[in-house]
Amino acid sequence: QFKVTSKSELNTIFLVAVGQNTSVGTPPLRVVLIVTLGGRPQPLFDGVVTNVEVQAGQNGQSGSITVTGEDLTRVMDMLDFSGLPYPAMPVEARFALICAKYAAFGIIPMPVPSFFPDVPIPVERIPAQQGSDLAYIRQMAQEVGHVFYIEPGEVPMTNIAYFGPEIKVGIPQPALNIDMDAHTNVESLNFSFDPSKGVLPIVFIQNALTRAPIPIPIPDLNPLQPPLGLLPTPLANLKVMKDTAKMNPMQAISKGLAEAGRSQDAVTATGSLDVLRYGRMLRARKLVGVRGAGVAYDGLYYVQSVTSTLKRGEIRQSFNLTRNGLVSITPMVPA
Repeated sequence: QFKVTSKSELNTIFLVAVGQNTSVGTPPLRVVLIVTLGGRPQPLFDGVVTNVEVQAGQNGQSGSITVTGEDLTRVMDMLDFSGLPYPAMPVEARFALICAKYAAFGIIPMPVPSFFPDVPIPVERIPAQQGSDLAYIRQMAQEVGHVFYIEPGEVPMTNIAYFGPEIKVGIPQPALNIDMDAHTNVESLNFSFDPSKGVLPIVFIQNALTRAPIPIPIPDLNPLQPPLGLLPTPLANLKVMKDTAKMNPMQAISKGLAEAGRSQDAVTATGSLDVLRYGRMLRARKLVGVRGAGVAYDGLYYVQSVTSTLKRGEIRQSFNLTRNGLVSITPMVPA
């Protein structure tokens, strides 16, 4: 939100920019937010302007302009490419080919192969796109149990387009400290544990000769999502995934593994922090340590989402953490 006078050029610039976003023949206005901490620039947002609201000032006061934007997935949802064929190409190759159209926006595709690859045989079927690039990518991700997102890269004006299984391994970020006197670096941190969330997915594979469905239970055995707690989430129920009967075996198993991993995140935490006190920007989709919360909740967590709020002189973040068990698996976490 910007405070401006009635004679400011921003009144016209933003309105014209939003008008361009509705036209196929003109490129949308790109906006990049960069936060510099300790002399190191960190891209926070890279996207396009989608909406502008102008509120005129009264009684000699300045007016305001509220600019709304979305990430670069908005650009991938502007055109419909229905019917475009992809013969003999697995989903990862289709994803990389789609992202090639958006190289001008600095999008770098990062497809991760599935544990159970499925390459369509052209004499049997030829996959064809349905809808826009964004809709088709999300459809493919849902079919094989992958996730898709675009996040700003380490270098400004670059973006990483990730397509693959959800990864919960890597180097942890500095720990979030609660109730540790001078070492406390979060403003609030609340935990919850839902023991009824754990389910055992059951997928169905159809026998090619008899057409009889074969039920297969899928345990949570994913090397990319190792246990983060000593006491895993108990299995409280069975989830019958009937829609997998129409899929091939590789797609059904991949979707079952994704469901098994999601159902294990019974431990959740929500909180907020001041970036200047924490010392860096907390990044989503990475690991982070927690200290000072007690034996049951200390340890490593997966950062599910982060919301940043910028004001003059301060940056605050609210975040959501998840974990698939109680009690830390490590005796200590990085400070």
